[in-house]
Amino acid sequence: MQIRSIGVIHSPFDNIAEMPIQPSGAQGVAGRIEIDAELVEGLKDLEGFSHIIVLYQFHRVSKVELTVTPFLDAETHGVFSTRAPTRPNPIGLSVLELKSINGNILEVNNIDILDGTPLLDIKPYVPEFDQQDNVRTGWLQKSPNGSQTMRSDKRFA
Repeated sequence: MQIRSIGVIHSPFDNIAEMPIQPSGAQGVAGRIEIDAELVEGLKDLEGFSHIIVLYQFHRVSKVELTVTPFLDAETHGVFSTRAPTRPNPIGLSVLELKSINGNILEVNNIDILDGTPLLDIKPYVPEFDQQDNVRTGWLQKSPNGSQTMRSDKRFA
């Protein structure tokens, strides 16, 4: 399998420590996504969507941990029950507000991604497809809304 970067993500965060841990904790934080110029045609009609799903590489992660102590709990959990970056395939996901597209630049809001992060893919967020009913949130039920105030530290660096 081969996956290549299709662009780069720019944000005000140049240090992992003190970053928001999810877009819900980055309300109003502006960023931009620079897609490779030869891929601009693929952005056709994306401006009609208010939100996008952004897939990216956790490029500063240097280790894999199958059990982690996530930001919103003091107990360890399997990495696949968390959004921790120390995964066998270090792929991140964020749902961002799309403000505008100018050529190969996407202006976004609520960005929780490290500056210089390699972009892997963009998909439109569609509530009919992506929003589910009767959702269980496992161990996260103990920390409702914690992602809005929690900030990153260097535990996964």
